[in-house]
Amino acid sequence: MASRNGVAQRGAVKLDRPVSFRTSSFKSRLPPSQSPGNGSAVRRSSPALFGSAGSKDDHAVPGRVRVAVRLRPRNAEEMVADADFADCVELQPELKRLKLRKNNWDLDTYEFDDVLTEYASQKRVYEVVAKPVVESVLDGYNGTVMAYGQTGTGKTFTLGRLGEEDTSDRGIMVRSMEDILADISPETDSISVSYLQLYMETLQDLLDPTNDNIPIVEDPRTGDVSVPGATIVEIKDQHSFLELLRCGEAHRIAANTKLNTESSRSHAILMVQVKRSVLGREDDVSSENGDPSHLTKPFKPLVRKSKLVVVDLAGSERIQKSGSEGHMLEEAKCINLSLSALGKCINSLAENSAHVPFRDSKLTRLLKDSFGGSARTSLIVTIGPSPRHRGETASTILFGQRAMKVENMLKIKEEFDYKSLSRKLEIQVDKLIAENERQHKAFEDEVERINLEAQKRISEVERNFADALEKERLKCQMDYMEAVKELEEKLVSNQKPNHCLVDGKWNGEGPGLSVSKEATELQELLQNEIDLRKMAEEELKNLKGQLGLYTQSEAGGDAEIFKLYKLLEEEAQQKKKLEEEIIILRSQLLQSNFEAEQMRRCLDRDGSGNGFTGLDSSMPPVRNSYPKDIGNGPKAPVSTLFEQVGLQKILSLLESEDANVRIHAVKVVANLAAEAEANQKRIVEAGGLTSLLMLLRSFEDETVRRVAAGAIANLAMNEANQELIMAQGGISLLATTAADADDAQTLRMVAGAIANLCGNDKLQTKLRSEGGIKALLGIVRCGHPDVLSQVARGIANFAKCESRACTQGIKSGRSLLIQDGALPWIVQNANDEAAPIRRHIELALCHLAQHEVNAKDMISGGALWELVRISRDCSREDIRSLAHRTLNSSPTFRAEMRRLRIDY
Repeated sequence: MASRNGVAQRGAVKLDRPVSFRTSSFKSRLPPSQSPGNGSAVRRSSPALFGSAGSKDDHAVPGRVRVAVRLRPRNAEEMVADADFADCVELQPELKRLKLRKNNWDLDTYEFDDVLTEYASQKRVYEVVAKPVVESVLDGYNGTVMAYGQTGTGKTFTLGRLGEEDTSDRGIMVRSMEDILADISPETDSISVSYLQLYMETLQDLLDPTNDNIPIVEDPRTGDVSVPGATIVEIKDQHSFLELLRCGEAHRIAANTKLNTESSRSHAILMVQVKRSVLGREDDVSSENGDPSHLTKPFKPLVRKSKLVVVDLAGSERIQKSGSEGHMLEEAKCINLSLSALGKCINSLAENSAHVPFRDSKLTRLLKDSFGGSARTSLIVTIGPSPRHRGETASTILFGQRAMKVENMLKIKEEFDYKSLSRKLEIQVDKLIAENERQHKAFEDEVERINLEAQKRISEVERNFADALEKERLKCQMDYMEAVKELEEKLVSNQKPNHCLVDGKWNGEGPGLSVSKEATELQELLQNEIDLRKMAEEELKNLKGQLGLYTQSEAGGDAEIFKLYKLLEEEAQQKKKLEEEIIILRSQLLQSNFEAEQMRRCLDRDGSGNGFTGLDSSMPPVRNSYPKDIGNGPKAPVSTLFEQVGLQKILSLLESEDANVRIHAVKVVANLAAEAEANQKRIVEAGGLTSLLMLLRSFEDETVRRVAAGAIANLAMNEANQELIMAQGGISLLATTAADADDAQTLRMVAGAIANLCGNDKLQTKLRSEGGIKALLGIVRCGHPDVLSQVARGIANFAKCESRACTQGIKSGRSLLIQDGALPWIVQNANDEAAPIRRHIELALCHLAQHEVNAKDMISGGALWELVRISRDCSREDIRSLAHRTLNSSPTFRAEMRRLRIDY
């Protein structure tokens, strides 16, 4: 027994073609009882099923386990021992399938999501198998990458190769961490790693060998499985992660067997915990009276916790071939028992069993979330080419086939980031306190300035008043002194004896007249003094009034400051309005940029139209979408704009006088309708459908009509909306638009909307009476393959609804399609080069031929020969079988084939 410090020698690996990562999946090989013709098909995954960053915790989306197979090149021993024998497997990577040789004449064929040859590079293996899972982990989902196969087939090479000698040999563990570190933000996000091994049903820590019995804890409320006793290491850069892997690999148990010189004797489990901070929008803060405040909480912090689990399973082995004995035999028994328990769990999940035995092994308990849980899982099964190990190869292939049937429900785990919110609120409070202190200081400085200015003016007025009063006092005093002096002089002069008394009376001029004159003069002087005093008092009163006014100006400073605050509030409201306009302009810029990207994708794709998942399934609706956000953030751009601006405001922009604003508003409505049925319902309830029909009716601008038709096509995917469109004259407006338009994109949107309406059984007669079929046949003048594909889809929908109505006894008589003259075009394009057009028309012919009343018209129109061709040469087995049954069940067709001597 030895510790692992290297990997087994592998064959040369090289890149055989440029990497082209594809997310689509293929059917797995099924027994005859579950073939597509019997109505049972393998569940598939598609890119849309894996969700987006905006998904909530309580909303799950389905995601099937994706399985890829990788062939190891022959080693030196096999080149000698098997030199005369062919490989037991034959790969067809372009068809994503392989053939397992049973003998020299018989082979079994299996299909996988991806088939990787012995020449596939490590980079290609990572991008095909692990990169989609890593991207989902960065978006907030749990993910698992696991390798399964016989010992010595390259599992550890695929997952754990460090690439020290050759960087191109780096395995999935190293490349996954490179992508994770490149995408996260070191300031807000964190990565932690645990590295464990499950050895003989004992969970051990590869980073701390003394911790050799770690318990597994299961949350009784959520069912989540965790290993709280494992060592957790924070990862900051790639170098520290490589050191951690070297440490773990040195402690992992390995041994030398006949099949592998360094055979892993334990299951290695690498757990990468990723925490990412995201932002969610919150509402405005309201004041006590209900009015929105100028302070807002723009975002609420959330933490997304996701986990990437990389599992390097120990190889399954047969004791006779590996030569294990003694303690190695006990190890092999534990390995095979745990792998057997995993196989039982996958079988139960694939068969939808009520009980899944996860508790039979610690390995299955650890992988409970990976199979049937909430993680996105990718499995790579490794096989060898040697015919000596055909049994082990066949067992590995069947394990992968069963795993492809397991379906998980993907969920995002988001938690409220209280610590981050607390830090941000503390910073915001500190900023507000500092701003309040600055404003208070400025207010106090302004009040002090006004007080100083008022005191200065009051002092100046008091000084001027005192000077004037002093001057007036001096003047009055001088006048008074002069008046007293004059009176004294007059009194002296009056005392001189200039009169005589005769007979007791004054003789001559008496003093009475002189005294009266003097008294009158004194009275005049006194009156003058009184007037002057009154004038001085009035001037003093005026000066006191001015002093009062200046005193009141100090109190007026507070009112002026309040006025300034009011102006600041008005400026804040104006700023808020400008921010709303910036949001609208930013959304328009985003739509314009993505519109260019959408046009480039349309030009690059090989074809258009929708395929059929099965004959009995309903026609897939056309979905016309304009720019969407595909990032991991919290939500999509259109959804964010919808929450920020509001549906009513968006719909009001449909009536804008600016054509560009109208176009962008219609695009936003179209995207909202394409995202979810709930959005469609809100748009219709708010009058959005009526507004879109008004645009078709009143505007002649080609772009407006094209975008409006695309939005109506999205709304027409809902049955209730289809009836509203018909009730409001929508089919007539679409027919008029189709007749006036020359642009291929506009015609494609109109044809897609009519094709969606053709799939409603209740609207057949009204659709035909209002010119829907005629409009579809008129659109074929365009000749563009995308347009013709939508026309063919509409005709196939209509024919299928007619067939269903005739079978139920609701309708009788010739087909409305034949009555409207659609049969010549159908026959002419039944063998079109474009696969979508051909498949739709072939299905339409089969539905029309199912009813005897249409047989004569179809024979005279040349459709019989096309039905015979379809029954023989159609690439779709279900359509080929339907055509064959239809020809055999129709007496008219059988008689005509006998007459024409068609060997059938």
